[in-house]
Amino acid sequence: MTVSVFAALYLRNGLLTSHITALALVYFFGSAISWLIMVPLADRFARSRPVSARFAAFFLALSLGTVAMTAFLFAMDYRWFYSRWHAPFGSLIWIFQFLFTGASAVYQFAVLGLSLFLPFGLLFLIAASVYLARARR
Repeated sequence: MTVSVFAALYLRNGLLTSHITALALVYFFGSAISWLIMVPLADRFARSRPVSARFAAFFLALSLGTVAMTAFLFAMDYRWFYSRWHAPFGSLIWIFQFLFTGASAVYQFAVLGLSLFLPFGLLFLIAASVYLARARR
C-alpha cells in the first residue's frame, strides 16, 4: 500500500509534500497491522470453502481491514496533534473531544486519504487475495 501511496502522490503532485514520511508510515503500518489481523481471521472463516469463497473472504477482509486500520492510525495521529489543546484525560469534555476529533479525522481520511490507495492498491489487493485463496486450502 505504501507503493500505491507513493505512486498516487507522484501522479498528483510529483511527491511535493512535507508530510511524505508520516504518510508513508501511516499507510505502511495500517496495511501491515491489517494483514497480521485480517489474514488469520479470513482464513479461519474461509477454510475448506471453494476458491471463489476464499477469494471473496480475503478480498473483503483485507480491503476493510486495511482501510479501517489506516483510518485508525490517521485518527490517532490527528488526536496526538490536537491533544495539547484538549481537556485533562478522563474528563467528560475530554471524552467528547476525543470522539469528535477521531470522527473528524476518519472523515478527513475518507475524503482525502482513500484515493491514495487507488493507483496500485486495488491491483495489489486482487493479487494478494488470489494468492491467499489458492495457497490456503
